[in-house]
Amino acid sequence: MPRPIKDPLNNHDRFRLVCLVLILFLLLSLTIARFYRIQIIEGEKWSKEARKQHYFVIKEPFLRGTFISNTSIKKDHPETPQKFVVDIQKFHLYIDPESIPLKNKNFIAKQLMGILDLSATEQLQFRQQFDKKSRSRKLVMWLDREQRDAVLQWWNPYAKKYKIARNSLFFVTDYQRSYPFGKLLGQVLHTVQNQKDEKTHQSTPTGGLELYFNSYVKGKLGKRRLMRSPRNSLETGEIIAYPENGADVYLTINHCLQAIAEDELEKGVKKCKAKAGWAVMMDPRTGEILALAQYPFFHPPDYQFYFNMPKMVEHTRPKAVTDGNEPGSVMKPFTVCAALLANDALKKRGEHPLFNPDEKMSTSSGRFPGRSKPLNDTHLHYYLNMPMALQKSSNIYMARLTEKIVARLGNEWYRNILHETFAFGKKTGIELPSETPGVLPTIGKKHPNGTLEWSAGTPFSLAMGYNLQINSIQLVRAYAVLANGGYLVQPTLIRQIAKTDANGEQTFLVDNTSTERVKNFPRVLDKEITRQVVTAMKYTTKSGGTAPRGDVRGYTEAGKTSTSKKIVNGQYADRLYRSSFIGFTPVKDPAFVLLITMDEPEYGFAPGIGKTHHGGTCAAPVFREISKRSLEYLGIAPDDPHGYPAGDPRYDSKKADWALETQRLKEMYEKWNNKSEH
Repeated sequence: MPRPIKDPLNNHDRFRLVCLVLILFLLLSLTIARFYRIQIIEGEKWSKEARKQHYFVIKEPFLRGTFISNTSIKKDHPETPQKFVVDIQKFHLYIDPESIPLKNKNFIAKQLMGILDLSATEQLQFRQQFDKKSRSRKLVMWLDREQRDAVLQWWNPYAKKYKIARNSLFFVTDYQRSYPFGKLLGQVLHTVQNQKDEKTHQSTPTGGLELYFNSYVKGKLGKRRLMRSPRNSLETGEIIAYPENGADVYLTINHCLQAIAEDELEKGVKKCKAKAGWAVMMDPRTGEILALAQYPFFHPPDYQFYFNMPKMVEHTRPKAVTDGNEPGSVMKPFTVCAALLANDALKKRGEHPLFNPDEKMSTSSGRFPGRSKPLNDTHLHYYLNMPMALQKSSNIYMARLTEKIVARLGNEWYRNILHETFAFGKKTGIELPSETPGVLPTIGKKHPNGTLEWSAGTPFSLAMGYNLQINSIQLVRAYAVLANGGYLVQPTLIRQIAKTDANGEQTFLVDNTSTERVKNFPRVLDKEITRQVVTAMKYTTKSGGTAPRGDVRGYTEAGKTSTSKKIVNGQYADRLYRSSFIGFTPVKDPAFVLLITMDEPEYGFAPGIGKTHHGGTCAAPVFREISKRSLEYLGIAPDDPHGYPAGDPRYDSKKADWALETQRLKEMYEKWNNKSEH
């Protein structure tokens, strides 16, 4: 019989072996469980940690929306689109301090400071960033492409030689606002601050269109992922979220008309030595603002200079929108409109009319109820009719009309015409921040000092443009009612706002170009009333009027002057004025309504010219020059080819527009106001 095999393991050894196997199994199980927890349960967490070790994410910049000129204004010859603002690609230099060996930091910092030509103060701050415990520190901002290339030309060979990750230094692309037309349209556009929000990377607007349309023109950041490796370059990063660009705003303003307006306005302000001046040009049919100029200019890139100088801050705001002023005599055409409307209202009642525009009215006495002092005209006029009153800018005639209106129809009726028909005392809704609604006195309401806003003498002040405040956009809109035959337009700076997607497809977020918009403008005046008032306004720029220097040679025009005193410390100043001229041309089919305002022109008198601070002297010539150049640019042919000064070969006294009418009015005026007969 074979001998039985003896078990080499005794019970004790067998127990030890089983324990060892169990321990190994337990360790394997724990390892598997640990791997399961790390790989499956906490997989995303540790993947992120790993990615942090090997990758980093930088922001992919977006393009902020821009503002584009109205180059479609010349319908037969549309021009190439022009941007008032462009975003220029710039670069911010960053460092990853932890990936640069300590022994190399001083040398790298010194080399970079030399390439970038930093000041002593900038160098100190620059070097400090190398010692921060961070994976991303900003070294310097707004480098151009040449500066970026100069840094890379030195850095790439150096990093390769010392085996340092090339993107230990890296650039983040960004866009900086730039202004190809310089100071053009500065107060309207404004700008954005240089320092952007660190988290959102959004710009902070300083005012103007940039602020008003910030929600449209701001974009959304994208993301790019980069690998930390000596062989990996910034340019090989993967975009993990594409940026979203802002929407573009197509303006009603044309860059050429704006340039003409700014050029002539600057000349005019300097010539009359005014403190400032502004001009507003509007299409009277659509309400589109074609130019909005102001001098002194505001250059957007230098915004910090303006805002740090108290005396310069006022030149950063668009005064045509933000400032309410007593308009003065430019209100007189609306006083006449109110009187003509009163005629119609009384006719409907079956009552006799308020007045006859062609009949003479006594204007020798300026005493009116509620006024402690009599009104005066610049010259004594014994009798005037409506055309003469506008031609001579008579305060007394306008006050007589208003006296009749209030006596027959009441104060409420008169105020309602100013408020509802011409919208004085209401914001226009123009797309700029801080528009003033102006001030139109309210019947029964009291001032803070307890006096009534509307007293017995208020209507007579309103008749000649005092005791109310309006902004320039309100005034231009009111004159557009006369120019377009009776419609109250909605002023606007915007034609369209368009968003362009990644495929180049445009979506219009706002569109003011539809014909329906214009059709919805309410009619507030009968066409016959506007015809009568405009006909009378044509005498203003002819011989005997207050603004012959506003006559646009070769074209017809209608307009009105104003020379209103300014209030200083609650009282009217003796020698401080705000002088204006507003009008439109050509009369039958106006290309635009144009307002020129001179703030504090130098007080004085010049032989052969007259008072140099008057609207007809300092503002009307600017109207003439802007109008002439603008009509030529728009390609609008002269409608008064014989309307030139005597002595000009083109002049013909028999064919020139309004020459015969002006002569007849002059003869009638002289007959009524013959001093020897009074």
